[in-house]
Amino acid sequence: MNRQSGPERPYDIVLFGATGFVGTLTAEYLAAHAPEDCRWAVAGRSRARLEQLRERLTAINPACAGLPLVVADADDPDALRALAESTRVVATTVGPYVWYGEPLVAACADAGTDYADLTGEPEFVDSVYIRHDARARETGARLVHACGFDSVPHDLGVYFTVQQLPRDVPLRIDGFVSAGGIFSGGTFASALTAMGRQRQAARTARERRLHEPRLMGRRARAPLGAPRFSRETGTWALPLPTLDPRIVARSAAGLERYGPDFQYRHYASVRTLPVALGGPVALGALAALAQAGPARQWLMNRYQPGRGPSAEQRERSWFRVRFVGEGGGRRVFTEVSGGDPGYGETAKMLAESVLCLALDELPATAGQVTTAVAMGDALLARLRAAGVVFRVADAR
Repeated sequence: MNRQSGPERPYDIVLFGATGFVGTLTAEYLAAHAPEDCRWAVAGRSRARLEQLRERLTAINPACAGLPLVVADADDPDALRALAESTRVVATTVGPYVWYGEPLVAACADAGTDYADLTGEPEFVDSVYIRHDARARETGARLVHACGFDSVPHDLGVYFTVQQLPRDVPLRIDGFVSAGGIFSGGTFASALTAMGRQRQAARTARERRLHEPRLMGRRARAPLGAPRFSRETGTWALPLPTLDPRIVARSAAGLERYGPDFQYRHYASVRTLPVALGGPVALGALAALAQAGPARQWLMNRYQPGRGPSAEQRERSWFRVRFVGEGGGRRVFTEVSGGDPGYGETAKMLAESVLCLALDELPATAGQVTTAVAMGDALLARLRAAGVVFRVADAR
């Protein structure tokens, strides 16, 4: 690896998409929590909006009065290359990533610049692996996806649970997700895009399997579970075919601590039977509408990107992920919990991830890696210090 060789770069972190809804929350978190000696900048396509953001950040921290502004557009490869070459780590909130994300990943992979995003789009993650993992390994760039609610609580929650179980034995972990909150227009657009591109996503996943080396002597799986009543949580458990279990399985493949034979199943935790029965029906209807371009665009226009829940609504939001782990004759219950999952905590997770990549002593990794593989204990410690709860829990 030749990570960031040559002259010192002017920035430790550049936040791209800083004037969007989640981008602004992430910038506010950095303004309040980044160390004084951390050299960071905000980036976006509008200098006027960046200047307005800087004024807002200066009210939080007067030191932000001189915060550097970087003007770059997601479809301008030259500007993105200059951005990537100017910093050690790039964080981006600009989605849907399958539409807008790849040029920045390519620039970071070429420049040996660490990259972090908030994607929950499996197609984008697989396409990045196919096209840019090898180059990132050459330059030493760490490409870390899903650094928000997708998929930090689940990836690091399983990582934490594994640490409570015996070594060198088969491990089985189930995760049960419950949350209360309101999504933003950007999140809605990303979800509809993913639903409308299921065929493309399946094709990209098959192509990834052709490129990805097989795991030798070990197994790491994330099968889709069946709907059931969970005695462990006292709720109905509905399988969640999201990016999260794939991220967990890749962490298990990359870390021998997960044992010789690892399995993870990922569920939504639903308290009442009517919701358990009606939720999949409603989701299926939305997915069916998303297959048609005009219907998908109509739905997106109902709730456009850039909008999101108010501070009062975010204050009332919450999440909890309960894990049940078994292996070597031991059974443990763990829990990860926090506040507003989609925005407040997501901004915190992204900000702490890039601070971790930029400032902490980390394992020597490169290419497309997960939060657990790239940052593990360091990010876990940061999030606990920032108020995200990771704990060993009692049985229900």
